Amino acid sequence: MLTRKTIWHFTFVSLIIGFMLAVQFQTNNEPDVRDTRDIWEIRQDLKKEQELHKQLLHEIRKYEETLEKYEQQRSENKGAILRQTVEELKKEAGLTEVVGEGVVLYVEQMYDESYVGPVSDTVSAELLRRLLNELNMYGAQYVSIADQRIVNTTVIRDINGVTKVDSYPLRSFPFEIKVIAADAEKLYNRLKASTIADDFAIENLLLTISEPQQRVVIPPYDGAVRVKQMEAVEDARR
Repeated sequence: MLTRKTIWHFTFVSLIIGFMLAVQFQTNNEPDVRDTRDIWEIRQDLKKEQELHKQLLHEIRKYEETLEKYEQQRSENKGAILRQTVEELKKEAGLTEVVGEGVVLYVEQMYDESYVGPVSDTVSAELLRRLLNELNMYGAQYVSIADQRIVNTTVIRDINGVTKVDSYPLRSFPFEIKVIAADAEKLYNRLKASTIADDFAIENLLLTISEPQQRVVIPPYDGAVRVKQMEAVEDARR
């Protein structure tokens, strides 16, 4: 943005240019009269006018360079803002690693050595979806299940008896569910007061909730981002 000092300089230069044009116009329109000055005086006046013209050109070049610098800075600022916006969008889409305060949930089987009966080697998709709903209600911002980033397009479903997070199968225990929240303490307290651990116990699974941690790392989403109901827009300038 041009400062008041810069605007004043431009105004001053404009006044000089206008004055010179006015003098030239007046000189061209005056009737021919005999110049009574001697050669030395004429040379001195010519030298002064040349110096003034030279100074004027110097001022013009200087302010043209200043304008170019302002335009370049403005262009660089636009580029920086655009890059920042892209990074924010990538973060919201889950395409970047996220680090923050949160909790870690550990899921493992509850069977002991004396247990006799069928053993489940996966967690039901319905139970995981229920847990995610509770986490969202309790203020979760970013979640990963077994290092699989959960994004808006994530699908958790049962395929042939195996629960899959998108295309990743949950076939082994234990695994971790990492959660980042703006208020990790509040998230922890609400999870501890919830009955979600009892729901896991019904499936012979033990859900353990860690104390709030200062640094929880959630990996980026590594799948293809599916975009629906969007069309390419032609450039109106063509």
